Amino acid sequence: MSTSTKLIVGLGNPGSRYENTKHNLGFWVVDELLRRLQLNRLAALCQSLVARAEWRDSEVILAKPMTYMNNSGQAVNMLVQKFDIFPQDLCVVYDDLNLDIGVLRMRKAGSDGGHNGMKSIIHRLGTQDFPRLRVGIGKVEGDWMDHVLNEFSANEREDIGWAIPCAADAIETFVKEGVQTAMNRFNGCAPPKHEP
Repeated sequence: MSTSTKLIVGLGNPGSRYENTKHNLGFWVVDELLRRLQLNRLAALCQSLVARAEWRDSEVILAKPMTYMNNSGQAVNMLVQKFDIFPQDLCVVYDDLNLDIGVLRMRKAGSDGGHNGMKSIIHRLGTQDFPRLRVGIGKVEGDWMDHVLNEFSANEREDIGWAIPCAADAIETFVKEGVQTAMNRFNGCAPPKHEP
């Protein structure tokens, strides 16, 4: 069993204006993990809101960068440096408009896929070789910026309500059993089909 420190970062934008938007899905998954760990207090650290806990035989750091999405790498790099995190022990959770609503996809490494938060992180860390968990927010027709900064519809909220606990389960598996097991178990997980 691993005893290394794991850093779980959920991406989003701070402030009430963005709180319920699709782009804040990474924050929501971290909030679910905080709830499970019964962590109610977050410290302001490294331009992030941070909580630390012993969990699944590892020390786990949960973080929500407060730098706004496009500068996420600034906060993540500071956290990685402060806590001496190896790339394989970092997992970034974020929304993905290339996946259908609620579909999960975990990877060991990869490009930014056009996601500005990931672009910033890869640039600041100087590597794309770190795990990430993508949660689908639905493919976009038209302006992608409007899409990610809008709220979910009622039907979409039902699917996302299914996906958030599932994403938290995937993170638990990553912490306890590693990224490969999490990939095998959760990749392709999708919300149940709605009745016509």
